[in-house]
Amino acid sequence: MNSQGTVDVVLIGGGIMSATLGTLLKELQPDWRIEVYERLGELAQESSNPWNNAGTGHAGLCELNYMPQAADGSVTADKAVVINEQFQISRQLWAHLVSIGALPEPGKFINSTPHMTFVHGKANVEYLRKRHAVLAPEPLFAGMEFSDDAATIGTWTPLLTRKRPAGQKIAATRITSGTDVDFGALTRLLFENLEQQGATMHMNEQVVGLKHKADGTWNLKLLRQVGQTRSTVNARFVFVGAGGGALALLQQSGIPEIKGFGGFPISGQFLRTTNPKLVAQHQAKVYGKAAKGAPPMSVPHLDTRVVDGEMSLLFGPYAGFSPKFLKTSTWFDLPFSIRTHNLGPMLAVAKNNFDLMKYLIGEVFASRSAKIKALREFIPAADSKDWELITAGQRVQVMKKDPKLGGVLQFGTEVITSSDGSIAGLLGASPGASTAAPIMVDLLARCFPDRIEGWKPRIRQMIPSYGTRLSDDPAAAAASLAATAEVLNLTN
Repeated sequence: MNSQGTVDVVLIGGGIMSATLGTLLKELQPDWRIEVYERLGELAQESSNPWNNAGTGHAGLCELNYMPQAADGSVTADKAVVINEQFQISRQLWAHLVSIGALPEPGKFINSTPHMTFVHGKANVEYLRKRHAVLAPEPLFAGMEFSDDAATIGTWTPLLTRKRPAGQKIAATRITSGTDVDFGALTRLLFENLEQQGATMHMNEQVVGLKHKADGTWNLKLLRQVGQTRSTVNARFVFVGAGGGALALLQQSGIPEIKGFGGFPISGQFLRTTNPKLVAQHQAKVYGKAAKGAPPMSVPHLDTRVVDGEMSLLFGPYAGFSPKFLKTSTWFDLPFSIRTHNLGPMLAVAKNNFDLMKYLIGEVFASRSAKIKALREFIPAADSKDWELITAGQRVQVMKKDPKLGGVLQFGTEVITSSDGSIAGLLGASPGASTAAPIMVDLLARCFPDRIEGWKPRIRQMIPSYGTRLSDDPAAAAASLAATAEVLNLTN
């Protein structure tokens, strides 16, 4: 078995998380040797692929699940503000990379797209009015508009109001500083820049084993997909950014921090149209309210997408269930992930999430006509012939121990790090790619505590708001939004 020697960093997985961490590390430690291993023949083919996600550029501008209404009717902005703060870190990093020539013309991966919410029914209209009132004073949400007038909403995006029943109570919010992000293109561009700086890319090569050595390094067993040849590589630091494949690799590593964690896979589908007449009438990402029991990533939304310079509309997602953890993996992923330490939490999650199970079963067996009916909640005049059904990526949600419930299903992301910081991995999904930069910056502090103080000046050059909250300083928030908008050619 051939050995590729000892390297400073191994990144497992060719997605946006590995690309972002590799970019940060190369900026901070340009002398470090970085190796990237991707089991497929192309980069960004799973969750980072533009057709496997909505590319919303999640900033809390339109996602209602970040601001649920409490039992007493109140609405708070805390979670939405946190998500927006995180997205600003990503925007600042991308703007920095564009400004130094590490990323090309920003239109190749990010475009201005208004973010909207849309609801109908008296109770939902009043909820949206409250949400807008809470968000309007927030510096990062400046310029958000609210309307319950059909004519006004029709000027924002005509498809929402055309042939809608007369007298139906509707409301919408709109903010023009939203974005559409092609995370597949961004991932490839980041890796291209990394490779130019000396990082080595290994395609069609899968990490099939990890072992912690006495000297603190990790020995990784590799399997080349073409020819089935085997080799090994030693690494001082390993990041498992393998999406749905991360859980199995972290379990193989044997680190105690992964005990109690399981994965709950949810698949998805979208309806897509490239009809230029329809696309021209809808320039926005419009989010609605989730159905009872639906997971947050299944909130219905009608999105403008710009992929490889071509515009289309995407509606969905329609959730489903598959035991696969990746689109290109096997049906045994879920059963093979079960261990004695995570069986209890997984059973508790199944017991405590009856509404979710009922929702998923309904989605799995939903007919095409039922999917079109859901689309017509947004576009009353939708014609089935204009829309094709596409399969989106797998999302593996985190299941973990909970002292009160036994186990909980978490719809966010979870960074797992070993006690010595020599290995880390990312579990979970939404908001995922949009917050890759803040997640990876936080990982740097956790895994390299002896270096982070020396890195902070350079991090602040890349991310000016690092260590602060833009929301606490309206002038700073406005300045950051304006500066990144100018560099990225976005609407401020």
